[in-house]
Amino acid sequence: MKAIELTDQDDPRSLALVETDTPQLQDGEVLVKVHAAGVNRGDLLQARGHYPPPPGASEIIGLECAGIIEDPGTTGREKGEEVACLLAGGGYGEYVAVPEGQLMPIPEGYSLTEAAAVVEVACTVWSNLGMLAGLREGQTVLIHGGAGGIGTFAIQLCKQLGATVAVTAGSAEKLETCRELGADILINYKEQDFSEELTGRCDIILDIMGAKYLKQNLRSLAEDGQLIIIGLQGGVKTEINLGALLPRRLTVRGTTLRARSLEGKAEVVRSTVENVWPLLADGRVRHHIHATFPLSEAAAAHELLDSGEVTGKLVLEA
Repeated sequence: MKAIELTDQDDPRSLALVETDTPQLQDGEVLVKVHAAGVNRGDLLQARGHYPPPPGASEIIGLECAGIIEDPGTTGREKGEEVACLLAGGGYGEYVAVPEGQLMPIPEGYSLTEAAAVVEVACTVWSNLGMLAGLREGQTVLIHGGAGGIGTFAIQLCKQLGATVAVTAGSAEKLETCRELGADILINYKEQDFSEELTGRCDIILDIMGAKYLKQNLRSLAEDGQLIIIGLQGGVKTEINLGALLPRRLTVRGTTLRARSLEGKAEVVRSTVENVWPLLADGRVRHHIHATFPLSEAAAAHELLDSGEVTGKLVLEA
């Protein structure tokens, strides 16, 4: 098959479509012919050598896709079935082997390309805000990077759950996108210190920045507040005064989706389909695709995502 690979390990932009081996199925896996694959910041990190796949997973980049089952293997699924897939790797190829528990139906009314744009963000947002934090009506949620793939999805889901949504973004245009999606509190992080606006107001913070924002995030949390760190774009090390956590009973959690066990991912997939897919089907939450590229132009898609000019998701079409 053809797949995207780095042709120069020292150049993260050296992504080329090359011939490689078609995946061999393990028990409980299906072979999916990929129609489209979402582009995620984790893909950029992997290309730079900073986010390797878990042991045993495909070395090919790509954390989500949608396509058609080519070989059901031992699963009892049907050849020709359209599916969306949560992956530990392999999305940037013509075919990918997928554990059955990580298959999702195509949301009603969605094309395969549209489905490929929502798998990773839906599973990430729901597993952290719905399953882990227990977001409920009336709470206030702060979402960093509100105009990105995670952010645009999280805004909509939080509003559907009855939350007040605050966001940070780096331009008036991106903040306007957030407002159109339902965000209530808009903060330009280049001009404002979000913690001054939100001191003691946030029940949950979904953070992609890590060290850079830790102190401000803690100042922004309300009593019993939860900080959920899912990215480290702002660094991995900082110092905090632990005394700031105790009086307000604050919780700091770090999570990732890719490194979970097969059973853990299957549970996330099941719960996401049960709780989020109906919102996609009736349009209460919708995909937000910024642009699509042919698979052969993966390098251009990575360059665009890295530029910071993307609102929503980028998708590669095979």
